Amino acid sequence: MKRITIILLLAFCLIPLSAQVDRTRAPEPGPAPVIQIGDYEKFSLDNGLKVIVVENDKIPVVSFQLTLDIDPVMENDAKGYVSMAGSLMRAGTTNRTKPEIDEAIDFIGASLSTFSTGMFGSSLSRHTETLLELMSDILLNPVFPEDELERERSQAITAQATVRTDAGAMVSNMSTALVYGNNHPYGEVTTEETLKNITRDMLTDYYNTYFRPNVAYMVIVGDIRLEEARNLMEAYFSGWQQAEVPRHTYETPETPAGNRVAMADRTGAVQSVVSVTHPVQLRPGDPDAIKASVMNNILGGGVFSGRLMQNLREDKGYTYGARSSLSTDRLASRFNARTEVRNSVTDSTISEILYEMERMVNEPVDQESLDLVKNFMNGSFARSLESPRTIANFALNIERYGLPSDYYATYLERLAAVTATDVRDMANKYLRPNNSYIIVGGNKNDVAETLEKFSYTGEVEFYDAFGRIIEESDFEIPAGLTAAEIVRNYVNAIGGEDAMNNIDDITIEMSASVQGMVIEMKTQQKAPNKIRSVMTMGGNVMQEQIFDGERGMMRGMQGTMEMEGEMLDQMKAQAAINPELTYQEKGYTLTLDGVETVEGKQAYKVNITSPQDVTITEFFDVDTGLKLRTLISQDTPMGPMTQTTDYTDYREVGGLLFPFMMRQQAGPQVFDLEVKSVEINQGLDDAVFSID
Repeated sequence: MKRITIILLLAFCLIPLSAQVDRTRAPEPGPAPVIQIGDYEKFSLDNGLKVIVVENDKIPVVSFQLTLDIDPVMENDAKGYVSMAGSLMRAGTTNRTKPEIDEAIDFIGASLSTFSTGMFGSSLSRHTETLLELMSDILLNPVFPEDELERERSQAITAQATVRTDAGAMVSNMSTALVYGNNHPYGEVTTEETLKNITRDMLTDYYNTYFRPNVAYMVIVGDIRLEEARNLMEAYFSGWQQAEVPRHTYETPETPAGNRVAMADRTGAVQSVVSVTHPVQLRPGDPDAIKASVMNNILGGGVFSGRLMQNLREDKGYTYGARSSLSTDRLASRFNARTEVRNSVTDSTISEILYEMERMVNEPVDQESLDLVKNFMNGSFARSLESPRTIANFALNIERYGLPSDYYATYLERLAAVTATDVRDMANKYLRPNNSYIIVGGNKNDVAETLEKFSYTGEVEFYDAFGRIIEESDFEIPAGLTAAEIVRNYVNAIGGEDAMNNIDDITIEMSASVQGMVIEMKTQQKAPNKIRSVMTMGGNVMQEQIFDGERGMMRGMQGTMEMEGEMLDQMKAQAAINPELTYQEKGYTLTLDGVETVEGKQAYKVNITSPQDVTITEFFDVDTGLKLRTLISQDTPMGPMTQTTDYTDYREVGGLLFPFMMRQQAGPQVFDLEVKSVEINQGLDDAVFSID
């Protein structure tokens, strides 16, 4: 009865208090809460390894984060080897193979990863010694197996193939190269060529040079006591040999004298990726760091209310998302605003990004926006404390960068103290709307001319997909040369019109490896316009397409569909056994669109438009006349997509040259198609192309 009485009295007392609240005014913010991050202890081993221990016995888990405090290194013509040195440490030791390491980690339910500047492991506390024995073995005895290096290199090279048609990757590479420059490690870009230059000796040299205890921190967080941690570190890491580690210095990147505009051509793209970026100097723990982060979040950070998002998405409808970032780094930091928009509004988007940057510099922010962002950052910080790795990074940063011991404990107090004046000061200090790199990946023909007005030189600089400037070619198209003549030269280069007209039927078999699975493809054609294409995997038909001269049909795992409209028109075009010989009589329009570089070769760019207004773009080698690349843009259920096919390794069959290697990309998918056989005039029966 007493408990009920107390509850009733409390409710009664609250009634008049709630009645006195003025709900027409937003409540005043209360004092910033005090964050109890937890103290940490530290000690060092005789070999110089510095150990930080954060005790947390709330759950029976412990994590170990090893971090090397080293300067980045220039990788030059083997960019990518440092990253591989880190990842391949886990690929085998003198005591264990990679499968044995994987099995041991899985058996105790742990996680263990390695990277170029350290390693991280976590497990239940009862498996601590097993985890540390594995970590110690990987750290002290890596062998960098040659077969694992080749496997990782092959995967990386395959991934690089997507960059050539990925506008986002193009913009990232250009940003890296332009902001930091080619004399700074942050400015180096990985390419297929640099990956091929990587050797096992490079990996072992990097490991032997930089993986040393006297430049390393081990941060331990979780269910462990200081004395236990000390004993474990002595047991498993005291044998790690120290050595002198080289230090490196680099020039500080500078902002451009005025806005520079750079572009990479993504032929056929219907959208542009846009970035406005420039270097800044903002170190971790800088007194400006929190205030600058508030400023960036108001402009376009992690909140939906960011000005870039509200302007470009909510007001203009240009994009699904627009964000900005402001990084901190000991050597060189960067501001970046980025989005993806339709070709037709690319220049308008750049104008709006620069406008919002100028507004941050020139106008005070309103209190409501300021409070909204500070509340968002408050919540994000609180949520981050749930991760032991966050706590480890806090402790590590305090030691590495000489921050005050209460730097993170007082974070919310300093966040609460940020004013509108502070925000404007940070914008003036860290935003450069008139000294930025304006970088675009998109369709050069649709966009390039509209970008010239943003450049302080009045010119647009053109780069390839890997951030390498494209020098203006001194090659001049011969006077009077037409697209039709270029196509005729191609016909002559592969064997001539007579040889092509002698083809009654042709069968081509190809294969491709996709995620470890082999796909077989067989294409059969019969003059004048029948085609059948079958794709199989493991003997099972995945997809079949047939055009019998009038009707088209697609069969697959999702059922059967008769082709109509644009799909049928495209199938008709593909069915023509020698389309190059009939462009004129079928009403195609051919236009010469200049000369471009394709895989290091000068190539004529020819647009071929059908009577149904479907355009494909083909590139023909200036020297040999052979076809190097085909681009086909089309609408798909996933949105506009461009399919790119590159042709190499031409071989003679029956008096004609055929490409025996084709690299095909559609969206993020890349396939290397290897031609197994080409058979001509085998007497294919019409029944092969029957739909019914």
